[in-house]
Amino acid sequence: MNRVHNLYCSSDRWARGAREKLLPWGLSGVELGDNVLEVGPGFGATSQVLAERPGKLTILELEEDYCEHLRSVLGERAEVVQGDATQMPFEDASFSGAACFTMVHHIPSPDLQDRLFAEMFRVLRPGGVFAGTDSIGRGLLFKLFHIGDTLVLVDPDGLPGRLGAAGFESVRVSTSKQSLRWSARKP
Repeated sequence: MNRVHNLYCSSDRWARGAREKLLPWGLSGVELGDNVLEVGPGFGATSQVLAERPGKLTILELEEDYCEHLRSVLGERAEVVQGDATQMPFEDASFSGAACFTMVHHIPSPDLQDRLFAEMFRVLRPGGVFAGTDSIGRGLLFKLFHIGDTLVLVDPDGLPGRLGAAGFESVRVSTSKQSLRWSARKP
């Protein structure tokens, strides 16, 4: 992420929005279970909320600097693993639920995004839920935030088919003015 994007994502404003709006909306009607994987939380505003829930939280983050930050902030409330979401270092059927929030657009191609979806499917137990949110990318400010960043937006209309191709069922996708959310279940 560029410097401006980094500053915003590490701000109290972003953390408050994640706690009060993003996660309640993104996880409305979703039960992640007792052993949850969160992928790509960056500074961890969403991780801090998930860590308050009962059960185990494992975080997979690509950037080692973010991993160190997450370990210092979350301590024993979560296991933080450095790794690539398109090649997860976890056994098949390891998690009851998996989530990612506003990060898929940072994956550099639709093919790699689809690989993330396939990996989420692989590491979920049967009956496990994959839920998440991402930005739709409307507006000049959003585009300015991503100058020099990877920005590959997810088409909300195409997402059900992509999740279905990864093996998911019961796919739900909805949008707000600026964001999309989804949930899908592994049979």
